[in-house]
Amino acid sequence: MTIEESEPNPITDHIMGWLEDSVSFLPSFLDDPYHTDDINDYQWWTQGQNIGQDQLNTNANSPNTITNNIATATTTTPINTCPDLSHLPLPNLSKKRKTSDGPLPKPSQKKHQSRRMNEPTNKGYAVVQGMTGKRSVGNKKGAAKANGNSGNTSNNKEGKWAEHLLNPCAIAITAGDLSRVQHLLYVLHELASSTGDANHRLAAHGLRALKYHLSCSSVSVGPITFASTEPRFFQLSLLKFYELSPWFAFPNNIANSSILQILAEEPSKSHTLHILDIGVSHGVQWPTLLEALTRRPGGPPKLVRLTVISATIENDQNTETPFSIGPPGDNFPSRLLGFAKIMNINLEINRLDNHPLQNLNAQIINTSPEETLIVCAQFRLHHLNHNAPDERTEFLKIMRKMEPKGVILSENNMECSCNKCGDYATGFSRRVDYLWRFLDSTSSAFKGRESEERRVMEGEAARALTNRGEMNEGKEKWCERMKGIGFVGEMLGEDAIDAARALLRKYDNNWEMRVDERDMCVGLWWKGQPVSFSSLWKLDLKVEDS
Repeated sequence: MTIEESEPNPITDHIMGWLEDSVSFLPSFLDDPYHTDDINDYQWWTQGQNIGQDQLNTNANSPNTITNNIATATTTTPINTCPDLSHLPLPNLSKKRKTSDGPLPKPSQKKHQSRRMNEPTNKGYAVVQGMTGKRSVGNKKGAAKANGNSGNTSNNKEGKWAEHLLNPCAIAITAGDLSRVQHLLYVLHELASSTGDANHRLAAHGLRALKYHLSCSSVSVGPITFASTEPRFFQLSLLKFYELSPWFAFPNNIANSSILQILAEEPSKSHTLHILDIGVSHGVQWPTLLEALTRRPGGPPKLVRLTVISATIENDQNTETPFSIGPPGDNFPSRLLGFAKIMNINLEINRLDNHPLQNLNAQIINTSPEETLIVCAQFRLHHLNHNAPDERTEFLKIMRKMEPKGVILSENNMECSCNKCGDYATGFSRRVDYLWRFLDSTSSAFKGRESEERRVMEGEAARALTNRGEMNEGKEKWCERMKGIGFVGEMLGEDAIDAARALLRKYDNNWEMRVDERDMCVGLWWKGQPVSFSSLWKLDLKVEDS
């Protein structure tokens, strides 16, 4: 990799000496929000520095806790009580023509035409016209074309054929229509492929989730996930994804800008910045913030404290939210401390690995009124028990009692049109829609090319299909909840908005940012569909703690 020339920067030059030929990821979005040539190069993060290990305060029970959490993630309990379908003969996946990891032959057009002629379309399981064409696999040009130029079809009925097989199958399961379930499983089995385009991949992940639901057990070896990877490869996969997709990089950028905005409004007497990290960045978010802190007027705070919550979120399914748990042995705090030492920032990291979110309080995170406490909650809170929405409100009340100077909330923006999404088919449909947007955007990001990094990110995202905790309520509901407990929204400044737009220009042009001035939120959209929202909240001083 070559290093692009840039204006002399003493901070960057200092880092480059430490990196030894690696390119640093140091976007100067405050001084020059439109200069984004090097925004997505994270190569420095792979150096594995162990500087400052004595500053890492890890809970004494955390190694065992991490191990237990990973075991839970890889052997999840059934999503609910299984329907009595024991007499239903399910397809035998061992008899598939090819393994799902290799190219599949083109399905017989005559075979599928015959199937369509004999299927009653009013039962919701007719094969969608056009989905039996040649599938693109691996690095073939057809794959890049199918994934890179799908803007006109990926969000309409013809372009999303996998959903029109998976969702009717879930409806049939809920209704107990055994013959329809069997038929749709066979069709999905015929078309699913873990190395095809976004539709074939969605069919493969969806088929696995449906069979899991029917059998109440893992019926086949699942895809590679964060917890099952080697630590170094896990970090490389994360960095590669951040370079190619704004799925997490964009909300992280918004969060860092929000933190800087809060600090700029705080009196100079506050010498300690304390960030409560309830997120899924696994450390990748923070180097950019640390670098920005060094360029503030007056320099960085005397002490930066980072409390990382990597504990489980207890709910009735006993499952982990996707992207939240890394592999055993992943030690990003050590690398982050090393980077902070190079930046001349006094950084302290504390990991809480055995405290469920519901049990957090000011004493556990060891906060004090003299410091600037900021809560950064990204893509974790929606996992709080979806069958008890009040539990989410109660946790937000816990956060408010800590009296933070700001709360940054980022969540998936998948609108909920049902009452608690109680039945399996309704919830499954929403999770399929979420996964489709992830797979479709990731396919474009990787330009249809197959890679292990792509597989691990998609495998982790696919855990949402078997995780009943993956139920969100959309931006409006979250904003309503925040306002109801005594928070008030605050819009980001123009510099932060400009920096976010500049970042987004580095990615596929199907991504867009939408600013909602009514709810004081910034949204990330893919092909005209909402993906996530980010928001900044302050305490409403007119509301007393209850």
